[in-house]
Amino acid sequence: MSNLVFIENNKAVTDSLTVAEVFGKEHARVMRDVRELGCSEEFRVGNFAESSYVNSQNKEMPKYFMSKKGFTLLAMGYTGREAMKFKEAYIEEFERMESQIKAPRVLTDREQLLASMKITLETSEKVDQIEHKIISLEQKVEEQITLTSGEQRRLQKGIAQKVYEVESEPKVRPRLFRELHREIKDRFGVASYKDVKRKELQSALRYIENWIPRKVS
Repeated sequence: MSNLVFIENNKAVTDSLTVAEVFGKEHARVMRDVRELGCSEEFRVGNFAESSYVNSQNKEMPKYFMSKKGFTLLAMGYTGREAMKFKEAYIEEFERMESQIKAPRVLTDREQLLASMKITLETSEKVDQIEHKIISLEQKVEEQITLTSGEQRRLQKGIAQKVYEVESEPKVRPRLFRELHREIKDRFGVASYKDVKRKELQSALRYIENWIPRKVS
Protein backbone atom coordinates (compact mmCIF):
# COMPACT_ATOMS: atom_id res chain seq x y z
CA MET A 1 0.00 0.00 0.00
CA SER A 2 1.28 3.48 -0.84
CA ASN A 3 0.20 7.00 0.01
CA LEU A 4 -0.99 5.90 3.46
CA VAL A 5 1.42 8.33 5.11
CA PHE A 6 2.66 11.66 3.78
CA ILE A 7 4.78 14.58 4.90
CA GLU A 8 3.06 17.68 6.28
CA ASN A 9 5.17 20.49 7.80
CA ASN A 10 8.16 18.14 7.77
CA LYS A 11 6.30 15.52 9.85
CA ALA A 12 5.02 12.08 8.88
CA VAL A 13 1.23 12.10 9.17
CA THR A 14 -1.93 10.53 7.80
CA ASP A 15 -5.45 11.94 7.79
CA SER A 16 -8.95 10.82 8.66
CA LEU A 17 -9.99 10.63 4.98
CA THR A 18 -7.23 8.14 4.22
CA VAL A 19 -7.96 6.09 7.35
CA ALA A 20 -11.66 5.93 6.42
CA GLU A 21 -10.85 4.77 2.89
CA VAL A 22 -8.30 2.14 3.94
CA PHE A 23 -10.38 0.65 6.77
CA GLY A 24 -13.62 0.81 4.77
CA LYS A 25 -15.40 3.15 7.16
CA GLU A 26 -17.51 6.26 6.68
CA HIS A 27 -15.45 9.40 7.17
CA ALA A 28 -18.00 10.74 9.65
CA ARG A 29 -17.48 7.59 11.75
CA VAL A 30 -13.70 8.07 11.82
CA MET A 31 -14.14 11.74 12.76
CA ARG A 32 -16.41 10.70 15.62
CA ASP A 33 -13.92 8.03 16.75
CA VAL A 34 -11.20 10.69 16.95
CA ARG A 35 -13.40 13.05 18.98
CA GLU A 36 -14.43 10.27 21.35
CA LEU A 37 -10.96 8.83 22.03
CA GLY A 38 -10.95 10.21 25.56
CA CYS A 39 -7.25 11.03 25.47
CA SER A 40 -5.73 13.93 27.37
CA GLU A 41 -5.87 17.41 25.88
CA GLU A 42 -2.07 17.48 25.76
CA PHE A 43 -2.00 14.26 23.70
CA ARG A 44 -4.78 15.49 21.40
CA VAL A 45 -3.03 18.80 20.69
CA GLY A 46 0.29 17.05 20.06
CA ASN A 47 -1.02 14.30 17.78
CA PHE A 48 -4.23 15.50 16.10
CA ALA A 49 -4.75 18.64 14.05
CA GLU A 50 -8.06 19.82 12.64
CA SER A 51 -8.03 20.75 8.96
CA SER A 52 -10.45 20.78 6.03
CA TYR A 53 -10.90 19.65 2.43
CA VAL A 54 -13.26 20.46 -0.45
CA ASN A 55 -15.62 17.60 -1.36
CA SER A 56 -17.09 16.76 -4.78
CA GLN A 57 -19.99 19.15 -4.08
CA ASN A 58 -17.46 21.98 -3.66
CA LYS A 59 -18.19 22.22 0.06
CA GLU A 60 -15.47 22.71 2.66
CA MET A 61 -15.58 19.79 5.09
CA PRO A 62 -13.56 19.01 8.27
CA LYS A 63 -10.91 16.35 8.59
CA TYR A 64 -8.08 15.45 10.99
CA PHE A 65 -4.36 15.11 10.43
CA MET A 66 -2.80 12.64 12.87
CA SER A 67 0.70 11.57 13.86
CA LYS A 68 1.92 8.00 14.23
CA LYS A 69 0.95 8.05 17.93
CA GLY A 70 -2.45 9.50 17.12
CA PHE A 71 -3.13 6.88 14.46
CA THR A 72 -1.95 4.07 16.76
CA LEU A 73 -4.36 5.15 19.51
CA LEU A 74 -7.23 5.49 17.04
CA ALA A 75 -6.57 2.16 15.30
CA MET A 76 -6.58 0.24 18.60
CA GLY A 77 -10.36 0.17 18.27
CA TYR A 78 -10.29 -1.34 14.77
CA THR A 79 -10.13 -5.13 15.01
CA GLY A 80 -10.15 -8.12 12.69
CA ARG A 81 -7.65 -9.76 10.34
CA GLU A 82 -7.98 -7.12 7.62
CA ALA A 83 -7.72 -4.29 10.14
CA MET A 84 -4.53 -5.82 11.54
CA LYS A 85 -3.05 -5.99 8.03
CA PHE A 86 -3.83 -2.31 7.47
CA LYS A 87 -2.37 -1.31 10.84
CA GLU A 88 0.87 -3.15 10.07
CA ALA A 89 1.08 -1.44 6.68
CA TYR A 90 0.50 1.95 8.28
CA ILE A 91 3.23 1.44 10.89
CA GLU A 92 5.72 0.43 8.18
CA GLU A 93 4.81 3.53 6.14
CA PHE A 94 5.19 5.82 9.15
CA GLU A 95 8.65 4.41 9.85
CA ARG A 96 9.64 4.72 6.19
CA MET A 97 8.51 8.35 6.03
CA GLU A 98 10.20 9.22 9.31
CA SER A 99 13.46 7.73 8.00
CA GLN A 100 13.02 9.68 4.77
CA ILE A 101 12.64 12.95 6.71
CA LYS A 102 15.81 12.26 8.71
CA ALA A 103 17.88 11.08 5.75
CA PRO A 104 19.89 13.47 3.57
CA ARG A 105 17.95 14.70 0.56
CA VAL A 106 18.07 12.23 -2.32
CA LEU A 107 17.82 13.39 -5.90
CA THR A 108 14.51 12.66 -7.59
CA ASP A 109 14.44 10.33 -10.61
CA ARG A 110 14.13 13.38 -12.85
CA GLU A 111 17.13 15.08 -11.24
CA GLN A 112 19.20 11.90 -11.43
CA LEU A 113 18.28 11.41 -15.07
CA LEU A 114 19.15 14.98 -16.01
CA ALA A 115 22.40 14.90 -14.03
CA SER A 116 23.46 11.61 -15.61
CA MET A 117 22.64 12.78 -19.12
CA LYS A 118 24.35 16.12 -18.59
CA ILE A 119 27.58 14.47 -17.38
CA THR A 120 27.57 12.10 -20.36
CA LEU A 121 26.88 14.83 -22.87
CA GLU A 122 29.41 17.26 -21.41
CA THR A 123 32.19 14.81 -22.28
CA SER A 124 31.28 15.09 -25.94
CA GLU A 125 33.24 17.33 -28.24
CA LYS A 126 30.13 18.68 -29.93
CA VAL A 127 29.18 21.46 -27.52
CA ASP A 128 26.33 22.82 -29.62
CA GLN A 129 24.72 19.37 -29.89
CA ILE A 130 25.14 18.85 -26.16
CA GLU A 131 23.18 21.98 -25.30
CA HIS A 132 20.45 21.09 -27.79
CA LYS A 133 20.09 17.56 -26.39
CA ILE A 134 19.92 18.80 -22.80
CA ILE A 135 17.19 21.29 -23.68
CA SER A 136 15.25 18.60 -25.57
CA LEU A 137 15.58 16.20 -22.64
CA GLU A 138 14.34 18.79 -20.15
CA GLN A 139 11.38 19.57 -22.40
CA LYS A 140 10.46 15.89 -22.70
CA VAL A 141 10.65 15.45 -18.92
CA GLU A 142 8.53 18.57 -18.33
CA GLU A 143 5.92 17.30 -20.78
CA GLN A 144 5.37 14.18 -18.68
CA ILE A 145 4.89 15.95 -15.32
CA THR A 146 1.32 15.61 -14.03
CA LEU A 147 -0.67 17.94 -11.79
CA THR A 148 0.36 18.73 -8.23
CA SER A 149 -2.18 18.12 -5.44
CA GLY A 150 -3.00 21.84 -5.46
CA GLU A 151 -3.57 21.82 -9.23
CA GLN A 152 -5.74 18.70 -8.89
CA ARG A 153 -7.91 20.55 -6.37
CA ARG A 154 -8.11 23.52 -8.75
CA LEU A 155 -9.33 21.26 -11.56
CA GLN A 156 -11.77 19.48 -9.26
CA LYS A 157 -13.13 22.83 -8.08
CA GLY A 158 -13.63 23.93 -11.70
CA ILE A 159 -15.59 20.73 -12.41
CA ALA A 160 -17.82 21.28 -9.39
CA GLN A 161 -18.46 24.93 -10.25
CA LYS A 162 -19.43 24.01 -13.81
CA VAL A 163 -21.84 21.26 -12.77
CA TYR A 164 -23.52 23.53 -10.24
CA GLU A 165 -23.70 26.28 -12.87
CA VAL A 166 -25.48 24.18 -15.50
CA GLU A 167 -27.72 22.06 -13.23
CA SER A 168 -29.91 23.22 -10.35
CA GLU A 169 -31.45 19.79 -9.68
CA PRO A 170 -29.38 17.92 -7.04
CA LYS A 171 -30.51 14.49 -8.26
CA VAL A 172 -29.12 15.14 -11.74
CA ARG A 173 -25.71 16.47 -10.67
CA PRO A 174 -24.05 13.07 -9.95
CA ARG A 175 -24.67 12.05 -13.58
CA LEU A 176 -23.13 15.29 -14.81
CA PHE A 177 -20.09 14.83 -12.56
CA ARG A 178 -19.56 11.37 -14.07
CA GLU A 179 -20.12 12.66 -17.61
CA LEU A 180 -17.67 15.56 -17.26
CA HIS A 181 -15.02 13.39 -15.60
CA ARG A 182 -15.37 10.84 -18.42
CA GLU A 183 -15.08 13.50 -21.11
CA ILE A 184 -11.95 14.96 -19.49
CA LYS A 185 -10.35 11.50 -19.44
CA ASP A 186 -11.27 10.93 -23.10
CA ARG A 187 -10.23 14.44 -24.16
CA PHE A 188 -6.77 14.29 -22.58
CA GLY A 189 -6.18 10.53 -22.87
CA VAL A 190 -5.77 9.83 -19.15
CA ALA A 191 -7.12 7.28 -16.68
CA SER A 192 -8.11 9.96 -14.17
CA TYR A 193 -8.31 13.75 -14.04
CA LYS A 194 -5.34 13.53 -11.64
CA ASP A 195 -3.19 12.27 -14.53
CA VAL A 196 -3.74 15.36 -16.69
CA LYS A 197 -0.35 16.81 -17.65
CA ARG A 198 0.60 20.07 -15.97
CA LYS A 199 1.21 21.70 -19.35
CA GLU A 200 -2.41 20.91 -20.26
CA LEU A 201 -3.98 22.34 -17.10
CA GLN A 202 -5.11 25.59 -18.73
CA SER A 203 -6.56 23.69 -21.68
CA ALA A 204 -8.46 21.45 -19.29
CA LEU A 205 -9.82 24.44 -17.35
CA ARG A 206 -10.97 26.09 -20.61
CA TYR A 207 -12.60 22.85 -21.71
CA ILE A 208 -14.51 22.67 -18.41
CA GLU A 209 -15.51 26.33 -18.66
CA ASN A 210 -16.99 25.80 -22.14
CA TRP A 211 -18.45 22.35 -21.45
CA ILE A 212 -22.09 21.70 -22.29
CA PRO A 213 -23.71 18.49 -21.00
CA ARG A 214 -25.31 16.08 -23.44
CA LYS A 215 -29.07 16.17 -23.57
CA VAL A 216 -30.80 13.09 -22.19
CA SER A 217 -33.80 12.01 -24.24
